[in-house]
Amino acid sequence: MSIFGRKKDENPESNQEGTNGPAPRDAELTMPSYRAPAANSAPMGLPPKPSNAPVRPGVPAPAAMPARGGPVTPNANERRTLIVGRGISLQGTVADAERLVVEGTVESQMIQAAELSVAQTGVFRGEVQVEDAEIAGLFDGTVTARGNLIVRSTGKIKGMARYKKLSVEEGGQIVGSMEMLQGEG
Repeated sequence: MSIFGRKKDENPESNQEGTNGPAPRDAELTMPSYRAPAANSAPMGLPPKPSNAPVRPGVPAPAAMPARGGPVTPNANERRTLIVGRGISLQGTVADAERLVVEGTVESQMIQAAELSVAQTGVFRGEVQVEDAEIAGLFDGTVTARGNLIVRSTGKIKGMARYKKLSVEEGGQIVGSMEMLQGEG
């Protein structure tokens, strides 16, 4: 009996004693022969390249164009967003984020963004200047909202709150000083 559980004499195709050469292999175990990729093929998982498409620098490939034609424009909801998830801590400076969502902990000296959202589980310590801010967790530091500052019922601001428009839900807290911004500033 071989190591694969077959007796040598059970397989009629097996190599007989006294014959030369290797024993023939099972058809399903043979490796398919190698075929070189076609000239117009793309890497695995991508559609094949069109064979008649001219290559022009600066012009996107047909697959990159939108279905209805025209330029690709980002959706208004597709802002550059940084989300600091639950259980994550971030220390340092955040640059070029249009929207900052804090579900974990952020400690920063100065952040400038268009929008700040501190979730119920979120903690923000530091200074931020934004257009709009929504605080449902803890904010400890200085928040400057050139537009709307919304403190949800679970939100708490400790420190300085500067705003153009303020909305505080029942249960929301501001402990420290408040300043209403005047004019366009």
